[in-house]
Amino acid sequence: MKDRADKGDNSTTFEFSIPDAELNRILSRVAEFPWHEMPDDGGWDYGANLDYMKELCDYWVNDFDWRAQERKINSFNHHKMHIKGIDMHYIREEGSGPNPMPLMISHGWPGSVLEFFDIIEPLAHPERFGGKLTDAFTVIAPSLPGFGFSGRPERPYGPRKMADVIHELMVNGLGFDSYMAQGGDWGGAICSWLGFDHAPKCAAIHLNVLTMRHPDGPQTPEEWRWQAKFDEDQIMQDGYRTQQATRPQTLSYAMMDSPVGIAAWLIEKFHDWSDVAVGDIEKAHSKDTLLTNIMVYIATKTFNSASWIYYGRREEGGRILSPEGKRVEVPTGCAVFPKEMLRWPPKSYADRIYNITQWTEMPKGGHFAAMEEPEMLINDIREFARTLRT
Repeated sequence: MKDRADKGDNSTTFEFSIPDAELNRILSRVAEFPWHEMPDDGGWDYGANLDYMKELCDYWVNDFDWRAQERKINSFNHHKMHIKGIDMHYIREEGSGPNPMPLMISHGWPGSVLEFFDIIEPLAHPERFGGKLTDAFTVIAPSLPGFGFSGRPERPYGPRKMADVIHELMVNGLGFDSYMAQGGDWGGAICSWLGFDHAPKCAAIHLNVLTMRHPDGPQTPEEWRWQAKFDEDQIMQDGYRTQQATRPQTLSYAMMDSPVGIAAWLIEKFHDWSDVAVGDIEKAHSKDTLLTNIMVYIATKTFNSASWIYYGRREEGGRILSPEGKRVEVPTGCAVFPKEMLRWPPKSYADRIYNITQWTEMPKGGHFAAMEEPEMLINDIREFARTLRT
């Protein structure tokens, strides 16, 4: 990592580079994995599919061009700034035109800031992609504390505390008078807290997932049906979540020593949470995309601290936004993708948590909206922001 000070503020810019010795060590560990000890795994039913993991790891060792992916990563404008005890990494893309709107976009787990590589430039420079200059944003895409290129906290942070850090970055670090926030996965929870705790500086939020809950629970037959179906959906998804929310350190001893282990843990989620048929993960994500995200977790040695957010949320009180039933009152846009793993509730339920001013039901797409359906997400963000610019 090569750092240098920016002129005019206390941030630094950097380029990310894995030393040859470390890259070779990672690839050697992949090549040496004891596949012969792995039994037939029953397709994808038991977790990451054995045949696909063998295929992916063969590509990883023999064909994957990490240096090409490094060049792509470093083609963006990367910065770091020390905020509330954390060396916060962020990509900054200054928007076109005279008045681009500040937009913070936030990722989650098992993703990274790399999720946004297909949407940053179109959001910042719409005129280059057939859009209108008046739709431009200055895009800030931070790596969450403990994830990827950001520094790690001393102990687990939940999404509410991460929202505090990101708000400090946006307002006091970068000097924005106000901004809009967008997020999926943990980013959706972080944006919810930004809108709840940090209005009016956080002037609006746009979500492609709903993670929060109302203390009164479902109220209508439709809402009760949603809750029952959500609970049923999560039975086969809760293992990783429970482990990371209770004993993340124990899991990390194994993962930090196994690139293949990290890959399998993350690949299972990209397969199960995307809008693809069983076994068709590459209909949504190429091997290069999957492996680049995996390599960021491995090379930055952040599998452990990235998993802490689950522990942190449990300590913060879980999914309930407000025990008193208060809601996020800033304008809220919702992009409802039909194959979202965290099944969207009826709008009547969401309305009790947010001041929803835009609700868009998408024709397709899953959990990783910025990667699976970037154009749909971009258009929905633009449409929502137009209601704020007038």
